[in-house]
Amino acid sequence: MKKLLLSCTFILMISMLVAQNNTCTDSCEFKMKEYPILFQQRAAEYRALCYQAFNLAALRLSMLPKTNTRRAIITDLDETILDNSYQQAELIVNNQPYTGKSWKEWTDKSAATGVPGAVEFLQKAKQKGITIFYISNRDTTEVKSTLLNLQKLKLPNADAAHMLFLSGTSSKEARRQLVMKKYNVVMLLGDNLNDFMQAFEKKNITDRFAETDKVKAEWGKKFIVIPNAAYGEWENAIYDYERNLSPEQKEAKRKEKIILPPGE
Repeated sequence: MKKLLLSCTFILMISMLVAQNNTCTDSCEFKMKEYPILFQQRAAEYRALCYQAFNLAALRLSMLPKTNTRRAIITDLDETILDNSYQQAELIVNNQPYTGKSWKEWTDKSAATGVPGAVEFLQKAKQKGITIFYISNRDTTEVKSTLLNLQKLKLPNADAAHMLFLSGTSSKEARRQLVMKKYNVVMLLGDNLNDFMQAFEKKNITDRFAETDKVKAEWGKKFIVIPNAAYGEWENAIYDYERNLSPEQKEAKRKEKIILPPGE
């Protein structure tokens, strides 16, 4: 009887473990960020891609014709100029979810480092007489701490007048237009397609591809993209912009979006 009881208990424990492994919990969902963060922090390939992007950007600036018009570059901040991978890394190690509170605690530290090649590129652009505007969806309450961060990195035009942060809407189009009214914007930098044009906002995967193809001549010319596999609008598109999905529902969406070989 005792052997039978032990056997039943063992089988029950194994069944529970299998069930846990087959179900994507909140912890499992969050752990999925490990590989993208490791890629950003430890892959020399990521570093090379960033250098490649900024080298190309510098080459494009050197090809611009001389003019007396006021020129500007519009750039995003997070994962374009500022590397925040440390914040997500800390959450992963402590098995904690991302929250607005945890993000604010991070930005209050003013501790983000520069994305490889970013600081040098913007400094060179400034030396050419180009004004830099930082358009970010950080909250306006984060201006002071972000400004300190930019100044620590010796980024050009590091002042409140050149920082257009989130106020009312997440769309950056109105803020871009404010800059474009006064400057000839020669280049835009970002890790998210929404950093470049309003046409990409709230579009499904198919439409995002189509909009990308429409301006294919601008990539590597006026539009410079920095790689970010950790988060972004691409992820929202995978989930069809549906909020409050359970981990299981998200897992189902991801599997649904995977492209199998033709004919399968």
